Amino acid sequence: MRVVIAGQGYVGLPLAVRAAEAGHDVVGYDVDDRRIKRLAVGESYVEDIPAERLAPVLTCGAYRPSIEARDCAGFDIAVITVPTPLRDGVPDLSFIESSARLLARYLRPGATVVLESTTYPGTTQELLGPLLEEGSGLVPGRDFHLGYSPERIDPGNPTWRLENTPKVVSGIDGPSLEAVRDFYASLVETVVPVSTCKEAELTKLLENTFRHVNIALVNELAMFAHDLDIDVWEAIDAASTKPFGYMRFTPGPGVGGHCLPIDPSYLSWRVERTLGRSFRFVELANDVNSHMPDYVVRRLAESFNERRRSVNGSRVLLLGLAYKANTGDARETPAARIASLLARMGAEVRAADPHVVAGVHSGEGGALAEVVRVEATKEELTAADAVVLLADHSEFDYEAVVAHSSFVLDCRRRLSGANVEVL
Repeated sequence: MRVVIAGQGYVGLPLAVRAAEAGHDVVGYDVDDRRIKRLAVGESYVEDIPAERLAPVLTCGAYRPSIEARDCAGFDIAVITVPTPLRDGVPDLSFIESSARLLARYLRPGATVVLESTTYPGTTQELLGPLLEEGSGLVPGRDFHLGYSPERIDPGNPTWRLENTPKVVSGIDGPSLEAVRDFYASLVETVVPVSTCKEAELTKLLENTFRHVNIALVNELAMFAHDLDIDVWEAIDAASTKPFGYMRFTPGPGVGGHCLPIDPSYLSWRVERTLGRSFRFVELANDVNSHMPDYVVRRLAESFNERRRSVNGSRVLLLGLAYKANTGDARETPAARIASLLARMGAEVRAADPHVVAGVHSGEGGALAEVVRVEATKEELTAADAVVLLADHSEFDYEAVVAHSSFVLDCRRRLSGANVEVL
């Protein structure tokens, strides 16, 4: 089939490459000219799609990156994988809207449009369908198929990839569901149909809200346990031996990516707007997790005080700028706020991250772009008054970190030693 994937980011590029590998004729459309130019020469900016995987589908012509709208013409399947950020706490669906208007120009009878972008329940039928109908004159369900399939991409996860992660699919009617299911069955091992698009949209929000709330629980517990002089990590290890009724979550410097800082708020916003009630669990989790970077800085300041030092004028080395280990994804990373707060307090902030590209802008008005980038060498470790481990990338030499650092605040419980304090 001729497939158009609108959006070539962390979700769209892996989907486009996988579809090309499966034998489809794929156009990867994106409005970012820089992305398209890099893809056209075989350069990938998504770590899950290395250049050696991109090259074969480019060479044989199965995958064509494009910024030209006319290249979307003639599609059998179109999948929308564009960002859905929050703007002042309100969902911004403008990228979905612009994609819908573009695809409507080339929509043909019998074609299928699928939304993958995370959003609130009702978006597919209440927003996307009417826009496609308005721009094409075709009626969803009668003239073309329409469905929703939530993305489950986990950047940097070598075990659970697009191909072997079960894919939830839905459609606005029976034929739409069948069309959506058949397409994804050609790409992945397991397809999980649900009855309507709203259930599929809620599935994504449920998955991420579950994680968000439980991470907030252990984050708040970690703060209280520290004040009570209790080792929360040992308690978590002990609780994890229970073979039923418990799932392991661990504290950290905050949450990042699109899923946890943003997705649960879509559900909270929808509940508030439609039902006039607050989703208290989500709001509480937002409050706890969004303030974890502040807590990290406070703990660091307390440690400086105990050593009769001040943050002002001190040199702090951050290890890891990504929001999670072994990925270059710095979207909504807590490292941005930590770096910003330390800089405001007068610290000289440096950072080492083998995955995050220098000059990346993320959160806090582009705070990471202002951080001096270095490698975690013996000289940098020795020169730092404090080292803060934020993302425990496998590339870091942790023996060297302990051996050459005067003080380490470990936010991931990766290190041990007399000079190491664990979050």
